[in-house]
Amino acid sequence: MRPMSFLLLGLLSLPVQATDAPSSLGAHVFVGQPEGLGANPATTPAVATQGAGSVFIAFNAGYADNTATPTDNYRNRWKPLDGGQTYAGYGGAFMVRPYVLVGGQGGPAHSVSIAKDGHPSGELSLSFVEVIHANRVVAVARNYASAADTVSSDTIDVDGPATLLAFWWGDGGVKRMDVAPDDGFQVIDTFTRLPDESGVQGVVAWKQVEHAGRYRVRWHVTPEQGAALWLIAIR
Repeated sequence: MRPMSFLLLGLLSLPVQATDAPSSLGAHVFVGQPEGLGANPATTPAVATQGAGSVFIAFNAGYADNTATPTDNYRNRWKPLDGGQTYAGYGGAFMVRPYVLVGGQGGPAHSVSIAKDGHPSGELSLSFVEVIHANRVVAVARNYASAADTVSSDTIDVDGPATLLAFWWGDGGVKRMDVAPDDGFQVIDTFTRLPDESGVQGVVAWKQVEHAGRYRVRWHVTPEQGAALWLIAIR
């Protein structure tokens, strides 16, 4: 598949409310379901999120015909962050799709679910990340990196402090891999030791930036493989 990239500025926002606290990483969780053993719906473990004032990101990575929009137990309405990315090399069978929730309700025991309408028992990875003290997504970059031992996201430009979230979704047909971000990003969730039945590998990282600038993230990968990459700025 040819690399694809785009940049969205001022993508989604709510009216700015006065706050003394800058945006920062909140709760996060990742669930990876094995091929043939996945439950329907796929549901994250419960985490404690803020009651209000957060931006939430969720990813659905797996079979392309599992097309349902995420739901959660606070009855929020999730929206697609972009059109998603089809994995290379699988005949269009697999895809990763990002979703966003701005200004939704959170609280104790918050969990996200995805109904699996196409392959109910198929492999699926679901990432759920909260950015607290935030009300908008200010930039998004998506690209598909060809197989290499170092792959790089596209760049994003931010005009001030922001919380950056980086997502790596590998396409290699391997079950054990080492994946590490560079450029000051720290891993928060990882699924790189897949079950014998197989699964959808993914890594989530974050970085807090205090100044306007242009940012990217490089990923070091062993063994080498291609990947769908996202870099998202939130404040």
